Amino acid sequence: MPKKYHIETKKIPPRLPKIGKFGIVDWREDCARCHNCVKKACVYDRYRQETQYIKDLDEFNAMFFECMGCFSCVQKCTKGILALTVNPEYEGMGNGYYTPDIILTTWNQAETAGIPVSGAGYRGKFTGVGFDSMWTDMSEIVRPTRDGIHGREYISTSVDIGRKPKLLSFENNRLTTPLPPLVDLPVPILIDMFPKEYQFPNLMPMLLAVAAKTGTMMIVDREQQGLLGTYNEKHLLNVVFHVGKDASLPTPEILRKSRLIEIADDDGVEQRIEEIKTVNPGLVVAVRVELDSRGEGRSIELAHNPAVEVIHIVSDINGNQTGVETPGFIKDMTRHIHTSLVKEGIRDEVTIIAGGGIALAEHMAKEIICGADAVTINVPLLIALECRFCGSCRDGFDCPAKIETITAQYGVGRMTNLIAVWHDQLIEVMGAMGMREARRLRGETGRALFFEDIEEETFGRLFGKRISS
Repeated sequence: MPKKYHIETKKIPPRLPKIGKFGIVDWREDCARCHNCVKKACVYDRYRQETQYIKDLDEFNAMFFECMGCFSCVQKCTKGILALTVNPEYEGMGNGYYTPDIILTTWNQAETAGIPVSGAGYRGKFTGVGFDSMWTDMSEIVRPTRDGIHGREYISTSVDIGRKPKLLSFENNRLTTPLPPLVDLPVPILIDMFPKEYQFPNLMPMLLAVAAKTGTMMIVDREQQGLLGTYNEKHLLNVVFHVGKDASLPTPEILRKSRLIEIADDDGVEQRIEEIKTVNPGLVVAVRVELDSRGEGRSIELAHNPAVEVIHIVSDINGNQTGVETPGFIKDMTRHIHTSLVKEGIRDEVTIIAGGGIALAEHMAKEIICGADAVTINVPLLIALECRFCGSCRDGFDCPAKIETITAQYGVGRMTNLIAVWHDQLIEVMGAMGMREARRLRGETGRALFFEDIEEETFGRLFGKRISS
């Protein structure tokens, strides 16, 4: 029996004071000095941690914001002098899509390799835009054999990247259909290229080490190959070179040792694929399609081409369509592409990888439900390194998280922890839905609820179709 896929993790403490969400304001002048102070009885032991934090304080304005928000001390204080407050620095993080809550969640996961639990519970909206308008079906969560990572059933997260034959032919009990090459990944995550404004050259060797450690692959711009440093033949199995429209192909030696390569979409896609296959027929070729005004139609068109094995659809970092006045979201565009190919009877033949806007592990599961075979991520790995996504590096200022100075042990450890948590959370979600492998999860919209569909079904006949702004 093959060994169960597992990612080794280790707790990696933060380098900088953590920017927490909640803090407790203590108006000491009215304190009755109760012997059994409610702060000392904190179930999360934050009082002792705060005392130690104050002793080791380096900056006078670095307040302790590690409260879990359970309100226990606020409600039980006999003098009513305690109040919960939100850290203003916390509210200033992110860009609107990558909210402070997402950033803090990612920090905790990268530090502990565990799913964080908040005493305050879920305080978000019932629904929202993007992935927040979609809910997964958890009807199987009561079955002990499918209790996620603790269950007795094995739940597979591996996926196949490549083109599959439409049908299989046999003659004299022997398979006669030629099987195209496939790349097997133990987890449906690939590391994508970073946007130019968020690139740190020192991260490239670390990202490659993370890809090798987790068994996944890393997409690298062909022109930035030198930033990888020294890598051996084994590391090439974890590298996906991206070749731009005007860039030259890697050397034949590299092509023969690679498993997967990505080329930019243009009119000469078929000729370039043929050129690659001439060197290495067993190399899987992906076509990167930007989700602009023609991205969805172009993806469907490429899927009909038997030479195209993998389509990598990419939105902007917030999951939005580019170059249009009213952009669509990545989950909706993926769902449209998937359902269109299903109707035409060719969905099972081509692999679809989706990237952009995948900020949390739940987004990965939801994107696969919408029709993707796998996803690509980049920004969450940057946030795992204590990036605040404040835009300082994007605007040319020094990075407040000092990412350019991190060590390999810290960087590889934190990013590996994050991928391990995402893998565990995918298993938790699949176990709760009664799914035993990620391949079956693809396009399984019957295991999800969409707010737009429910709203249309409930109120559409009364009020008509919602008008998009």
